[in-house]
Amino acid sequence: MVRPATMCDADAVHQLVNYYAEQGLMLHRSLESIYESLRDFLVCCRDGRVVGCVALRLYWRDLAEIRSLAVSREHRGRGIGRELLLGAVQEARNLCLPRVFALTYEPAFFEKFGFRTVDKDALPPKVWRDCIHCPKADACDEVAVILEL
Repeated sequence: MVRPATMCDADAVHQLVNYYAEQGLMLHRSLESIYESLRDFLVCCRDGRVVGCVALRLYWRDLAEIRSLAVSREHRGRGIGRELLLGAVQEARNLCLPRVFALTYEPAFFEKFGFRTVDKDALPPKVWRDCIHCPKADACDEVAVILEL
């Protein structure tokens, strides 16, 4: 079940995101930053436990980012990432956004859902404000993908 995150989910979201951050696959997020952006998050629950999360961050009237897409190790390969991604895309559609993007190490996953790879320079500069906190800021190896809605 995918649903909007609640305050009770913040610790689980924090743990999921930072598990992948420790592997260099996402940016670290403080618990405070999770609370501040909690309304951006959707979570997927199994047996009453958060096993996945995704956030939709709005940038402007025509653009949002799908970020912090994470599924627990034990639940990978069961379609949870798909459910979360489609939930975030639907939320973007509900907001009448014309496009969403993601920065990812798994572009093939996003391409299965209609995203296409684009040059990172095609994205507006404001999307890079989080990059100043990234240890890979000067040598970013993520791939930008975008979906026209």
